[in-house]
Amino acid sequence: MKVSEVMNRSAISVMPATTVADAARIMLANHVSGLPVIDEHGGLVGVVTEGDLLRRAEIGTDGKPAGWLKSMLMPSTVAADYVHTHARHVSGVMTHSPIFVSPETDLAEVAGLMTRKHIKRLPVVEEGKLVGVVSRSDLLRPLARRLIETHNGVNDEEIAAYIKEELAKAKWAPKSGLRIEVKDKVVTLEGTIFSDEERQAVICLAENAPGVKEVEDRLVFVDPGSGLAFPAGT
Repeated sequence: MKVSEVMNRSAISVMPATTVADAARIMLANHVSGLPVIDEHGGLVGVVTEGDLLRRAEIGTDGKPAGWLKSMLMPSTVAADYVHTHARHVSGVMTHSPIFVSPETDLAEVAGLMTRKHIKRLPVVEEGKLVGVVSRSDLLRPLARRLIETHNGVNDEEIAAYIKEELAKAKWAPKSGLRIEVKDKVVTLEGTIFSDEERQAVICLAENAPGVKEVEDRLVFVDPGSGLAFPAGT
C-alpha cells in the first residue's frame, strides 16, 4: 500500500512565526503529537512536536544552567540551548530539515522510518508542498481491516496448502518433521520443533492462514542438548 491510500489530507500546520503557546494549544485541541511547519508558499520548513516542548523554562524543565567552562568554550551551543528553552515562536523550537515522505512512498518504508526514528507522524510532501500527514494510527486502520477480514470461501485443502507453502518459504521453519491436518477449518499441528520460539512461530503462521478458525498445538519439543522430548503443554 502507498501513503496516498491512508494519509490525512487535511493536515493541520503552523508557520515559523506562530507562537509556541498557540502551537501547544493546537496540538492539545486536535489530539496530535506534532505539527508540520510551513512557509508562506506551503513548503515544508520544519516540524514542531511534543518532544520539542519538553524542556521549557516556564515549567522548570529546562535543565541546569551551563557551567562557566562550557559557556566559555561553547558559547554558541549554550546560546542555542537558551533559545530552544525560552523561544516564544515556533521558529526557535522546531526541528529543521524534517524527515518526510511522498504520497507514493510504500507503507513498509513509512513503518520502518517510524520505528527507527521513533516518529509518530510524518509530513507528506509532493512537488515541494505539504499535502498531508501520515501517522501511526493511519497505519493501524488498514491493519484492523485486514485482521477482521473473513474468508468464508476457503476450504480445508486450500488452508493446508497455504500453511505448507508459507512454511517452505520461512527461513526459520523446520524443513521436515511437521504434519499439517485441517478439518472444518481447524488446523492440527504435529511433529518436532527445537525451540519454543519455533513453536510460537509455527502456530502464528497457521493462525494467519486465510479462513482458519482455530489451531491445535500437538507439536513435540525436542531439546537439542539432551535429546529429551516434551509434548505440547508440558
